[in-house]
Amino acid sequence: MAMATAACSRAVQVMALAMAAAVVMSTVPASGTTTTTLQYGFYGSSCPKAEETVRNVVEGMIMNDPTMGAAFVRLFFHDCFVRGCDASILLDPTRSNRQTEKTAIPLRGYDAVNKIKAAVEAVCPGVVSCSDILAFAARDSAVVSGNFAFAMPSGRRDGLVSSALDVIQGIPSPAFQLQDLIDSFAAKGLTAGDLVILSGAHSFGLTHCSFVTSRLYPTVDPTMNATFAAALKKVCPPPAKGGGGKAVSNNQVTDPNALSNQFFKNVATGQVMFTSDQTLTSRSDTAAMVADNAANPVAWMARFAAAMVKMGGIEVLTGNAGEVRKVCSATNTAS
Repeated sequence: MAMATAACSRAVQVMALAMAAAVVMSTVPASGTTTTTLQYGFYGSSCPKAEETVRNVVEGMIMNDPTMGAAFVRLFFHDCFVRGCDASILLDPTRSNRQTEKTAIPLRGYDAVNKIKAAVEAVCPGVVSCSDILAFAARDSAVVSGNFAFAMPSGRRDGLVSSALDVIQGIPSPAFQLQDLIDSFAAKGLTAGDLVILSGAHSFGLTHCSFVTSRLYPTVDPTMNATFAAALKKVCPPPAKGGGGKAVSNNQVTDPNALSNQFFKNVATGQVMFTSDQTLTSRSDTAAMVADNAANPVAWMARFAAAMVKMGGIEVLTGNAGEVRKVCSATNTAS
């Protein structure tokens, strides 16, 4: 009973910290030219059960398949970093646009988002945007996979444009060094601190061997833990032998489906997948952030919540801009 009480107290503390931080961050400019105009409880009158409906469907999906939590967070990140948080990542190719964003990068969760949208449409047709559904799903993934809750403002509208070329220009590469990452995040109105904090999402989820083999072959990256590298080599063969598309867990150290500050401990011991992960310790200020997040799990949860809300305000469409799609995979006038 004492253990349960302590866990409950920590959850309440984390939620209070996260919500307070999120409220502050929601007023920060989302990019160099755009300020967010999102609201907490945006659907309070127009669709009171919107967030509850999303939460119920997301929880069920993650309980059925624990890897889905990371999939939702990754979809949200990729959507926001390409054209802003406008659900453009969800659009299918059409006869007039065969090269949408989803053709440029393999992501999971599209069908899952369509199912969430269908559930929300059954409650409130034509009211809740796909971009808000993505934001809520990412937030609710933290609840199920990370055991911490926070508020997510809404009021986003869905974009009408999706281009594969924008993915190449907007998404930071896992091969980036630190300054390239900082520059990429700065272009979206995010700081080096946001970069470090949000990288904690690599504590869970799946990647593919093709993103890892350059650090294993022909020689092991000296910044990678030798024992960790040897274990990865058993999973990921040399590029010449194929297998680049084989899925591998981001977190090979502990639970690969738990969102936590374990990532920062993994960075400190050289047990992370990407160059973009390990490079966080290449400068004293970001290395100090890694160490602090590794030592303070509750503080990291609150910071992660605030950074997610801040990221969720990047170049959003609000008011009369964009539209509210009937289905997430197509604009309302798709052809």
